[in-house]
Parts: sequence; structure tokens; C-alpha cells
Amino acid sequence: MNQPQSRAIEDVAKVRVHHLQAAKGQGKKIAMLTAYDALSAAIFDAAGVDMLLVGDSIGDNMLGHANTLPVTLDEMMPPARAVARAAKRAFVVVDLPFGSYEDSPTRAFESAVRVMKETGADAVKIEGGTRVADQVRLLTQSGIPVVGHLGFTPQSENILGGKRIQGRGDSAGQLRADALALQAAGAVAIVLEMVPAPLAGQVTAELAVPTIGIGAGAACDGQVLVWTDMAGMREWSPRFARRFAELGAALTATASEYVQAVRASQFPAPEHGYDS
Repeated sequence: MNQPQSRAIEDVAKVRVHHLQAAKGQGKKIAMLTAYDALSAAIFDAAGVDMLLVGDSIGDNMLGHANTLPVTLDEMMPPARAVARAAKRAFVVVDLPFGSYEDSPTRAFESAVRVMKETGADAVKIEGGTRVADQVRLLTQSGIPVVGHLGFTPQSENILGGKRIQGRGDSAGQLRADALALQAAGAVAIVLEMVPAPLAGQVTAELAVPTIGIGAGAACDGQVLVWTDMAGMREWSPRFARRFAELGAALTATASEYVQAVRASQFPAPEHGYDS
């Protein structure tokens, strides 16, 4: 008996794990963005974004930190709840921050259970390969979808020597082994960050689960960007990020116009008040 064909990912009412897998099989690219609040999540969800990542990148994009390392699990919970409430269609993934999973599968399980129970998210994301395979295995066997993260892993920035491309030369073999280890442990997708495009293409072809690239070329099964980079919210953005708009400059101009209107007594005007 013929099995019914899966619908294209852009046509489903709610993106789930099997839709991500089907998208890879169909050659349909997966679009992913970060989101840190209900307002942006609702906008991206309505725009058709397939996956929303509540990233620990909230640290250096929203909380004023220099990197992701200071972010705590407690700090991840309010934005994760907000995004999960706002997203009607997108598959919501929440980062487990530095220090919340590395030392043992039990610690990872406790952190992930808290995220899933308290936020309504669809999955968690963990950085690392073979070294966290046991954590991934316990989580997936317990019913918690896990997205892996290889290449440049921001939580390991200090030991990697900064924001450097990973997987060059002899280290390419280790990255491939890590990707296979994550897949064997049950990861439902793997983010490849700042990896040479040819290597990312090889890994994507070898894996049965989808890859999501960020600075890893066009051969990955999907792409993710930090939304503030995508929208041009700041003067600087990474080389791999295309600025699809310049919302930062537009918002600055808008706020300046507001300031001038207040100082010139042009706002509020009579139509903005109440008679009684």
C-alpha cells in the first residue's frame, strides 16, 4: 500500500520533527531565525519562518553581555515562554545555556525537562558532538527532541580562541564524526556554524537528519541567522549574515523624529487627547 506523501513544510499548520525530516527528503530548505520575545516571534511566525530559536545569543544581542557565557537557565525561561506562546506554526527550539548540561546526562535532563515543562517549547539545543552524545541520547530517549550544534560553538569561545572557523584541515574528520555521533544519539537536526562550505556540504549529504547552516554555505538543508543581524539592527554584522533591511537606522530616525516632535510641542496634538 502506498504511503501518503508528506506535505511541503511551507504548507503545514504546525511544524514538527517529522516535517523537518520530510523537508530534507524533499529538498525543501528550512528557514530559521532567533527570537527573544513575543512581538518578534509573532512577526516571524506570520512571515513563514519554520523554526524559531530562543538562543543564548540573547546575552550579546539583548542583555548587553560580550558573549553568551553569562546567560543562565533562569534568564532563558521568560523569553522562551514568550516565544512559545506567540508562535502558532514555527518549531520552537530553546538553547540550554553554558553550565546547564555539560557535566552529566542527568544535569542535561533536569535542565531540558524544566524548559519543556515551563515554556511549551518543542525542542532544546545543545552545543558539542561526541562529548555530549550521552546527554543527547538520554534526552531523546526521554521524549525531548534535541537539536545539535557543531563548528564554532559560542559557549566554547574561550577554548576555541575566539570566533574562528572550525573544521579546517585535520579537524574536518572530527567534525564529521561528531555529526554522526549526534545523529546516532537521536538529534533531530544539527546546526553547523562557521564551517567551510565544502565540509558542510559533505556532512549534509552524509546525514539523514537536516543540517541548519550559519556561515556554512548554501548546501545545508536550512539556514539560521540572529534576527538582529538579518534585519540590520546594528552597525556591525558578521560576514556570513546578509542584512535584509536596515531597521536599526530606520528606528533611530523614527525615535529622533519623536524627540523633535515632543520638543517642538508638535506631539501630542489635539487629536491625541481626550475631551473629558
